[in-house]
Amino acid sequence: MISAGDTAPDFTLPRDGGATVTLSALRPSKVVLYFYPKDDTPGCTLEAQDFNARLADFTAAGATVIGISKDSVKSHDKFCKKHGLGIILASDEGGTTCEDYGVWVEKSMYGRTYMGIERSTFLIDGTGKVVRVWPKVSVKGHADEVLAAVKAL
Repeated sequence: MISAGDTAPDFTLPRDGGATVTLSALRPSKVVLYFYPKDDTPGCTLEAQDFNARLADFTAAGATVIGISKDSVKSHDKFCKKHGLGIILASDEGGTTCEDYGVWVEKSMYGRTYMGIERSTFLIDGTGKVVRVWPKVSVKGHADEVLAAVKAL
């Protein structure tokens, strides 16, 4: 997994609404990059809603919030519409960005082993450097913790 102090791997991914998002093009803005397993599942929905509810605060603090999963753009569009989301949701269907950030990992549930996205968040400064990493995120209170870190940056 990428660590604090590393340069954030650049990417260009398709996003909700049919556009693309390129990490390096967002400089000098700070970026909150969060990886989540699946659109419209309970934990992922709560996480997206929490980041979305604080979107104005993130924007005021000079940060762009991007959620990434392997879901399609079509799935992201439905997810955004259903929950009124204004945050950017990028589609990494090929999994390259998930692998670059080290969040595509072996997981285990009910005795079954499979590959999936480990819920993780990266705070990237205006120069493209990772300044903080939250691995194995617990959703409750996470968006507030990330917002506090953005404001302190």
